[in-house]
Amino acid sequence: MTTDKKPSTLKLNPGAAKKTPADPFAPRRAPVRPPGPARAKSVSASAPKPPREPSPGFGAKRAGTESERNERPRYGADRPGSDRPAGPRPTGDRPRSGPAAGPRGDDRGWSERPAPRRTDPRDPQPHGAGDRPQRGPSAAPRLPQPHRPDLARVGNVRGEIRLNKRMADLGLCSRREADEWIARGWVLVNGEPAVMGMPVAPDAQVEVLPQARHQQAGQVTILLHKPMGYVSGQPEDGHEAAATLIGAPSQWRGDARHPADGRRFAPEHTRGLAPCGRLDIDSVGLLVLTQDGRIARQLIGESSGIEKEYLVRVHYAPNGPQGAGVVTQNVQAVFPADKLALLRHGLSLDEQPLKPAQVDWMNPEQLRFILKEGKKRQIRRMCEQVGLHVVGLKRIRIGNVVLGNLPVGQWRYLGAGESF
Repeated sequence: MTTDKKPSTLKLNPGAAKKTPADPFAPRRAPVRPPGPARAKSVSASAPKPPREPSPGFGAKRAGTESERNERPRYGADRPGSDRPAGPRPTGDRPRSGPAAGPRGDDRGWSERPAPRRTDPRDPQPHGAGDRPQRGPSAAPRLPQPHRPDLARVGNVRGEIRLNKRMADLGLCSRREADEWIARGWVLVNGEPAVMGMPVAPDAQVEVLPQARHQQAGQVTILLHKPMGYVSGQPEDGHEAAATLIGAPSQWRGDARHPADGRRFAPEHTRGLAPCGRLDIDSVGLLVLTQDGRIARQLIGESSGIEKEYLVRVHYAPNGPQGAGVVTQNVQAVFPADKLALLRHGLSLDEQPLKPAQVDWMNPEQLRFILKEGKKRQIRRMCEQVGLHVVGLKRIRIGNVVLGNLPVGQWRYLGAGESF
């Protein structure tokens, strides 16, 4: 008997044939944890908590006597809620991780400890030498270097000095002007542009370009008849600086009608004016203010020997200006001659001897001082040492420039034919 049944065939999963082999380098997934016992639900933070017993404060005595506290079980089954065996707490018997855990702690005897290996001096490579790099010979300790002062100040073996000081010594300009000219490229040393702070030899050729000469020609020097109550430099103690008097209204009319070299007043003439030699607040007379560094160096430089002439009105006060025996009239007749000699030479200020001075009587109440130095309040302090009290001081000459008939509080330019 024949049947028309088709032979049965085993059907495979159609997706299995298309499944790509697993990538051996792909990251593995974490295994799925089998479902365990249900976890306890977390207690809400808002749920009420049971009240806690207040803990004893610092220093409070604990319950029970001292003997009872010492007899309380600490380890083993005697302690309530503990599953440990009774007896003293074991030490050193806990095995390390792994099946082959050996003894540790004090259970290991001295024989089990590895003995340190001693290095044989004949061994060319001692133990562990290959694991660490070889050290070279230790460097010798560095000796402290002696302090070397600035060569530009004291010079070196070739006698070189800073360029700005060299230019000031040559009378070309001041050090500040020299630095400004060097920065602008207006100075050449041996035909090459100069560099700020460079040292130069004594035989070096220093050349200044015409731009610097033109700028220097525009600088002014002003002669002022300083009144009383003004300070020579910056304002202090509520007193104004004498430079505030410089302006067109206070220029002397004689100088305005015949200005030096046809120069007219300009606001830039008041910028950078530096007083050359101070006058006290209560002193009057000739005060020089200049923009030219050469003139400032000539008048107040360390090597300046310019004469300064003063008229000084004095009282003889051997016991002080407020003491007894003050002589205000005909002081020359009562003033000792030996003290006049001390004024000329022999006094010291600030523990430094003063240079010789010319001191003479102009009239019975007035002296004339000619000094070649200018210490602070020098004439007043000199007179105090010999019993004289200064009641008036006026400077009438600086070098070859005289105050003349310049009115108090007015000023004029230094003439083209004038020099100190």
